[in-house]
This record gives sequence, C-alpha cells and structure tokens, in this order.
Amino acid sequence: MTEKIMDTQFTKIVATVGPASRSYEVLRQLVMEGVNVFRLNFSHGTHPQHEEVIRLIRQVNEELGTHVGILADLQGPKLRVGRILDDSMPIHPGDLLTFTSEDCLGTPEKIYMSYEGFARDVRPGEKVLVDDGKIVLEVVETDGSDLVRLKVLFGHELRSNKGVNLPDTRVSLPSLTEKDIRDLDFILSQPVDWIALSFVRSPEDLQDLRVRIEARHHPAKIIAKIEKPEAVRQIDQIVRASNAIMIARGDLAVEVPMERMPLIQKDIINLCIQWGRPVIVATQMMESMVTNPSPTRAEITDVANAVLDGADALMLSGETAVGDHPAQVIRTMNAIITEVEKRYSIQGRQPFPSPKSSTFLSDAVCFNAAKLAQEVGARAIVGMTTSGYTAFKVSSYRPMCKIYIFSEQEQILSTLNLVWGVHCYYYDRFTSTDDTIRDSIEVLKRDQRVKPGDVIINTASMPLHARLRTNMIKVSVVD
Repeated sequence: MTEKIMDTQFTKIVATVGPASRSYEVLRQLVMEGVNVFRLNFSHGTHPQHEEVIRLIRQVNEELGTHVGILADLQGPKLRVGRILDDSMPIHPGDLLTFTSEDCLGTPEKIYMSYEGFARDVRPGEKVLVDDGKIVLEVVETDGSDLVRLKVLFGHELRSNKGVNLPDTRVSLPSLTEKDIRDLDFILSQPVDWIALSFVRSPEDLQDLRVRIEARHHPAKIIAKIEKPEAVRQIDQIVRASNAIMIARGDLAVEVPMERMPLIQKDIINLCIQWGRPVIVATQMMESMVTNPSPTRAEITDVANAVLDGADALMLSGETAVGDHPAQVIRTMNAIITEVEKRYSIQGRQPFPSPKSSTFLSDAVCFNAAKLAQEVGARAIVGMTTSGYTAFKVSSYRPMCKIYIFSEQEQILSTLNLVWGVHCYYYDRFTSTDDTIRDSIEVLKRDQRVKPGDVIINTASMPLHARLRTNMIKVSVVD
C-alpha cells in the first residue's frame, strides 16, 4: 500500500524541531502527517545539531518527492534576570528590588539583569514584567548607569533566569545580537528558505539582516516577528519591508493589553493578505499537547479562528520540539484545519492591484486569474514562476481552489511551501507556453490532482523563454 502524504489543506503547518523530533524517522513521519515547513529555533541547539537536521530534512524531501521548507529562527535579544540565591526568593507587593548590570547572585538587595542598557533606557513609572507577566514591577528610580530601583506591584516568587519584558520602554538594543550574527554566519552556509528576525520594532531593523543576506548571495527571505508594541504601531511599514510576518503571540501578548490580542492578530493577517505577504500565527496553538494526547477545547477554537482569519500558516513550538507525541499533534492540527476549511470564505477581503505599483499589470493578471477561477468553478490555478511572485500574489487572493506552481528553481519550491494554498512541482522543460501547459496538466492528472472535465486557470508569461512577469491567463479543460 502506497503511503499518502496529508497535503490537502490550504493553511500550512510549521513545526519546530527539537529533541523529540530531530531523528530521520520522526521528521519523515511529521511530513507524512502534513508538516510543510520545519523551524530551527536558534535559541536552542548547536550548529552541528542544526546542520544534521537540515541534512535529514533534505533526505526526507528527496525520498518523498516533497519540498518541505526550512525556517531558521534567530533568538534575538533575550532579557532575563540572573541566578537567584537558592534558585528562588519570595516577594510581596510593595517590596523594593534593585536590578543591576553587575553579574551577581540575586538577593533582595541586588538582582542581576542581563540587559546592560536597562538603567539608561527605563524611566520612573514604567512597568517591568517578569516571567511572562507573573511578576509586575514599576520603576521607582534609575541612576542612568547600572542600578534601577523597582517596586513590586504583583507577584509572589522570583526565580532564576526568568524572562523580562519592557512594554513601556523604548529599548536601545539592536535586533541582531552578537549571538545572532554568529548564528547567521552559519545559517547563510546552509540551504534554508526563511530567516526569522526577533524583536523587530521598525522597518529599519530588517535592513541590517537584508544587507548581510544579500552580501552572501543567499536566496533566503526574511520573516519579521511581531512581538513588541512598537512593531504593532508601525505594522504597515514593517509588513511592506518584510517578505513574511510571524505573529509571535508569546511576548506580544505579555506586552500589549491582553484584550487587544485577538484583534491585533486579525488586523495583521488582513494587512498581510492585502500586501501579499505570508503570515504565520505562532505560540501556544496546542500547548497542552506537549504532554496530553488531545488539545483543549480552547486550543481547538484558537486553531480554527486562525484558519478563519486567513493565516497562511500555523506554528507549533514545544508541541513538536519537546512534546511526548509530535506526530499526533500534527495529525490533530491537520484534522482541525481540514474541517474548518470546509466552511472557509474570504469573500470581500481580497486584495486589489494598485495602479501606483510597479507591478500593477502583473498583479492585475494574478488577481483576475484567482477571481476567474472562482467565477467558473475551476479545480485549480496553475502557474509557472522563477521568482515565486506569481504564487504570492495569487495566494493572497485566497481562491478556494488549489494553486499548483511549477518552477525549475528548487529553492523557490521549498520557500513557497509556507504560502497558503500553494503546492509545488519541479519542472525544467520550458519550451513553449502551450507545451508547458500541456505538461503541467499531465503531471496533475498523473498525481490525481485533476481529472477529465475539470476547468483549470493557467497563468504564464509570454514569450516563455524571456522569463517576464506574469502577463497571460488561459482557461483550460482537462481532456
């Protein structure tokens, strides 16, 4: 009996690789269950470990004929308190604590804070959150150099090495830390498709990373992680400056008012659809399945809502990195996605071509191909691409039929595996437009993606050999 890969969903699945999933057998099983992109979290693991995982992913792709993508996620600046005497100490509302940039064993008199510029950046009255907001502090005074006095507003226990969030503070840290630069040097020696930048606050934060990628002539595209209030305030500019967006709800939900989080998620997704940027919803999608065999009802609804919002992809973190049963997590998420997509509709929210854009004519062709597909009940939209541009644009219209993209660029195929509704094929026999269209239909018939009588919308550029932007739509009926 031939194994079947579960790749029928429109919404894609990103799975984080970790100790529970870095073997060949588990990686292969996750792909069979429906993983589209593997995330390598550079907050953990060594370069040799990541290199071995990349090798195994490519081996799985070669064996199964898939194009599963690879996302390298840079750690970014991590703000933490240091070691605490006896690993924890009790605190009470009204207590005064002192944070210092001097490395020391934490006591009520002095606690190490990993951020050297902390005393320079904070101002009296600003809130400081520790341990995902379980502890709320308020800045009382700062010496502007290395000491900050804080009052406990809420909290009962401060433990070693807990993360710190500064929702009110304009932080002067660069997005790329020294660790990130070392990791990036390794990443750019590897065949990764996407690089996620943490701690993005403005579009300018993306520029340093882009320059470094281009200097190495690497094809990786940039994902801006939205996890700071400053990023939300400049979200339009950040979306346009990036290649994709990740709504990193962990830190973001700590730093913005919690009641705003659902609407922020919806607004960012809508904006990404308008600009044709893939968008990932991340953090705690199915957190209970790290140990449990099934998700909570709230997690099921969270996954469903992200699908209904129109997200390109949903991301799993600890569930597949350190969880007890990563394959079951993917199977469960895929089942939820598949069921919800039966009722999915994005009517009235589709993007539209802008006459001011340098790609206006090509955009108009792509959007109208998707619109025509809906009007004639097409089974599929089939496109040829060398840059992936056609796939991004057609996908952003969210047509309710599959998008099959053919390209001779292997790296483009794995990059596009993140994109909503897109399924990719390697193809290098570009002779004439008619021959290529015929070939693509035969491939889809062979794989039982289409059948005789199905209507297909083809997009291409003419003349084919010139590799121009998309400029043609053709309606085909499968023989």
